[in-house]
Amino acid sequence: MELSIIIVSYNTRDLISTCLDSIVNINDCEKEVIIVDNSSSDGSAEVIRNNYPSVHLIVNGTNRGFAMANNQALELSKGRYIFFLNPDTEFLPSTFQYMISFMDKNPHIGLAGVKMINPDGTLQESFSRHYPAQNETSTELLGLKGDLAWVLGAGMVARAELLKRIGGFNEVFFIYGEDQDLCLKIRKMGYEIGYMDFAVMVHLGAQSERSSTETDIWRKKTIAEFTFYYEHYLPETISRICRSYKLKAYWRIFTLTAFLPFSTDKQEMKSKLSKYQIICDIIKKRSSIWELHHPPSRG
Repeated sequence: MELSIIIVSYNTRDLISTCLDSIVNINDCEKEVIIVDNSSSDGSAEVIRNNYPSVHLIVNGTNRGFAMANNQALELSKGRYIFFLNPDTEFLPSTFQYMISFMDKNPHIGLAGVKMINPDGTLQESFSRHYPAQNETSTELLGLKGDLAWVLGAGMVARAELLKRIGGFNEVFFIYGEDQDLCLKIRKMGYEIGYMDFAVMVHLGAQSERSSTETDIWRKKTIAEFTFYYEHYLPETISRICRSYKLKAYWRIFTLTAFLPFSTDKQEMKSKLSKYQIICDIIKKRSSIWELHHPPSRG
């Protein structure tokens, strides 16, 4: 088996068929498709089961999160390479053999992302050369290979043997931040992160979070960001980050509160206020919550 395609789905009934139709008929390599449904309530699993008999479907009784669900499928996968794919995507006409050849020809690359575009055809930002708050670090990120820090987890291919050696995704992350964490771990193993601009897909983004409020999503992303810090950064680095974030948050809360009575868009101002208050709340509770449940694990 050359390629295992792993998709984690949560309430994406209206999207999953477009995604699967774009990949199941590409027959240029021996592949398998494994979908983990994270306890969807919209009939997603039935759509897959009734229309895509070749797909290996796993249905969870509860939402186990992105990292844990991917690891479920990873344990069952048989491919030399693993292609992690989001259900809110459409893989444009191409060949998986190009992806496999790229990885075969570049043994120094442990994981590579694909080119992503928005539905209107504009380019979507899908990689970064920096990790969160990297400018605050000292020795934590020295000696890493390559100049790409991480690629977006909505579409990325990795070496199965390497993934299983690392242990897959870090399950301390529930949603968001898993791709940054995985890419950094792979670089710490001596590999580079790659980018395949010949493999293109349309990515809608955040479709599994459609029922969440903007504030809820912000809270989840902020928690994921601080989880990343505790997993990879030194205590003194985290302290610097917290001081910097807290000062900025306090200043923004002060100015937003002062100008709120004069604003023509009070709802937007209140939304911004809630975001900075969330940051302060997470920083305030970090010693009692994060240090207890997420002690640093480096190396």
